[in-house]
Amino acid sequence: MKPFLRIHPSDNVAVALQELRSGSVITLGERNIILKEDIPAGHKLSLSVLKKGDPVNKYGYSIGRIACDLEEGRWVHEKNLYSALGGVSEYEYHPEAVRPFMPATDFPKAFQGYLRENGEIGIRNQLWIIPTVGCVNGIVSRMASLFRREIGGQSGVDEVVEFSHPWGCSQLGEDHENTRKILKNMVLHPNAGGIWVVGLGCENNQVEAVRDVVGAVDPRRVRYMVCQQEEDELETGLRLLRELYSVASRDERTSVPFSSLRVGLKCGGSDGFSGITANPLLGMFSDEMIAAGGTAVLTEVPEMFGAETLLMNRCVDCNVFEDTVKMINDFKQYFLSNGQPVYENPSPGNKKGGISTLEEKSLGCTQKSGTSPVRGVLQYGDLLINKGLHLLSAPGNDLVAASALAASGCHLVLFTTGRGTPFGTFVPTLKISTNTALYLKKPSWIDFNAGTVLEEETMEQACSRLTMMVKAVAEGRMVHHERLGDRSLSIFKTGVTL
Repeated sequence: MKPFLRIHPSDNVAVALQELRSGSVITLGERNIILKEDIPAGHKLSLSVLKKGDPVNKYGYSIGRIACDLEEGRWVHEKNLYSALGGVSEYEYHPEAVRPFMPATDFPKAFQGYLRENGEIGIRNQLWIIPTVGCVNGIVSRMASLFRREIGGQSGVDEVVEFSHPWGCSQLGEDHENTRKILKNMVLHPNAGGIWVVGLGCENNQVEAVRDVVGAVDPRRVRYMVCQQEEDELETGLRLLRELYSVASRDERTSVPFSSLRVGLKCGGSDGFSGITANPLLGMFSDEMIAAGGTAVLTEVPEMFGAETLLMNRCVDCNVFEDTVKMINDFKQYFLSNGQPVYENPSPGNKKGGISTLEEKSLGCTQKSGTSPVRGVLQYGDLLINKGLHLLSAPGNDLVAASALAASGCHLVLFTTGRGTPFGTFVPTLKISTNTALYLKKPSWIDFNAGTVLEEETMEQACSRLTMMVKAVAEGRMVHHERLGDRSLSIFKTGVTL
């Protein structure tokens, strides 16, 4: 492995692929550069003299401006590099021709999934217990535990899973609607063969209101209960769960098109390798999925700031472009209306991993979308209708964004990380490490290692390996957070809590 990587010929910084020591010499073309200080792995080193205010280029684009004069061979980091981002912007549409992308010859045509009565396809056959309000979390937890004990090792459903959350009451306006939309979308999600919705009775988010927004569903597979209306909520709950289980346990996998998969794209705990290994790997996989007729969804709007024009110019038409502009500027205005700068990112973990500005983070983050045309923009809580690459309005927070991807209808989430995280949302969340060291350090967290593309593996080989893992997960292979029972549901909150 080479000691450093210059990603684009116009870059005036390179990424250290291993820890580089002061006094060592690196060769760039016909020039030798003497390092003036230690450079941690994943961090940037200057390839030329930089004057105060000069742009710093990485990935072929500016990632900010240098804060002081810097000679070549110096460490470039968050203390000597600053963001050049501002507030709400005006944008012009400059559509780019998107090159045709052909999936690899070994790209799957089908997988074994669950074909639901309404034509939807699921990759899990779970029984879900969904509270409408946080007040019944304890009841839901006890009920799930009792029922799991009752059915023991019986086969038929993959798991019985409860999804606790703190909301559903004392919320106003958009927060209240967000909670209701996310819970509605969970009820409609095809990864569940049976769903029990549990309310208290006095909350804002009434069970009848949830039933109304959900609409017509198969009553054998979706049941509702209001605890305050029951003499013995545990007895009634167990009866309803038994009825749901008797239906869902008869479901069987069948061959369905691989292109029916809807995949969420997410990163968290990124590092200096994210934009070199795992994120471009997801971009290649996303391109192959979409070329084969599938669907991918990119979110984390604040982590598009600084790279948003790359997405805007891939929009299929002016309407999608305008939707993208609105999504970006609405999120910027959300920051500003709360008195916060739009560039309050990257996180401390990102900085320790080698990311210094939001532009740098965004240019790495958006690579997960590959090169495919952007065909649609989803508002928070919207359900996917069309295929292709979509953008979803949601924050960068791992739990909120991953929950939003799942609630949009994604069957699974591909989650890249350079720092590591154990969490998963309510659909399989496949963790992909950007570096081999993390994969080896956290084998119970990380499902797939993309660090190999810095070693002996090509990006194409890694993509083929990832595709086979996605197929296996779609066919029932559990990812680590499922085995550990670590599932989170988090809903976006912006307003007042009563």
